[in-house]
Amino acid sequence: MMKLRVPTKKQLLHQLPVLLFLVLTVVLWLLPTGFEDAVIYRDANHCAARVIAADNSAIVDTGLVRSGEQTCTIQLLGSPWKGQTVTGVNLLSGSLENDKLFVPGDKALVLINSQEGSILSVSMIDHYRIGQELFLGLAFIVFLVLFAGKTGLRAVLSFLFTVLAIWKVLIPSYLKGYHPIYVGLAVTFVLTLAIISLVYGFDRRTLAAVGGALAGLLVTCLLGALFTSQFKIHGAIMPYSESLLYSGYQGLNLTQIFMASIFIGSSGAVMDLAVDITSAVYEVVQKKPGIGWLEATRSGFNVGRAAMGTMTTTLLLAYSGGYVALLMVFMAQGTPLYNVFNYKYVSAEIIDTVVGSFGLVSVAPLTALASGLLLTRKKGPVLPAGEKQPQP
Repeated sequence: MMKLRVPTKKQLLHQLPVLLFLVLTVVLWLLPTGFEDAVIYRDANHCAARVIAADNSAIVDTGLVRSGEQTCTIQLLGSPWKGQTVTGVNLLSGSLENDKLFVPGDKALVLINSQEGSILSVSMIDHYRIGQELFLGLAFIVFLVLFAGKTGLRAVLSFLFTVLAIWKVLIPSYLKGYHPIYVGLAVTFVLTLAIISLVYGFDRRTLAAVGGALAGLLVTCLLGALFTSQFKIHGAIMPYSESLLYSGYQGLNLTQIFMASIFIGSSGAVMDLAVDITSAVYEVVQKKPGIGWLEATRSGFNVGRAAMGTMTTTLLLAYSGGYVALLMVFMAQGTPLYNVFNYKYVSAEIIDTVVGSFGLVSVAPLTALASGLLLTRKKGPVLPAGEKQPQP
């Protein structure tokens, strides 16, 4: 008879985070946000539609600006009007950023105003992109799993858990008026613990990496709050923040939300660096079991110094990538640099980049110290599930 293999304690501790956060992911998926009924158009329905024909005769071109309206003949693809052919109107506002044009064969998202089952009017909202987005997401998951195996599955779980935590917890809490910084710290702490424990399981490596990452995030939080105040940056600088206020949420503290966004935005890089340093110290301890905590910490310092050279640049490129057009405008108009650095948008990006880099610089030595202390205790280094302690 085949003997059942009983998992060891270390194997259980390695697999437990997967089961735990799989359950939490399902709970978050089912958790209501409290804003499900907060819709502007209660008598309107969104639906996918296929564009059969497009009439551009009412569009007025003035240089780069287009105004007027486009009339489209469309076939509805969603219930209860599936298969019905109607006319949709695409209003153009003269904004290249917001306007869109349809051609026959396009799939569009439309807004249907109806009464007692009869269609009153149809507005063309945008191109329908959900199919392509799902394909891209599934392709990424398949590629990740093929390349990383079980670790890839853990990464997919952590990604899904992070998306749900932001959408189901962070955003509704902000809208309900809870303190943005406290909520941001709490959500970031849970995400840090979840993501790192999915990598290591529940062992001392997790404690070391989480401890170093949270210390770096606290530094980022404090400096972000301080310099946002010193730079006199208002949270309305965030895109669409004024639209949020005009939607009935005048009581929100946008500046505190901006402060929280600083350490939330850098948390991914902080976790990455903390895991890199912890893994490096762990490998050193595995290769040299008798190493002292001071020498192990010094090895972590050396890894941190090398990693920080690229991580800070990573933040710079990540934040500045979305402002390339703005920088081009400054150069094209010959804006003096002393003007550029005094604009609130640029100052806000400086806070994001430099304060986030402060967090990275602080997380490196703190994680190295925590790893050195936790991974070289007298009872021996942490071993992965299933491995035996090396004999002297």
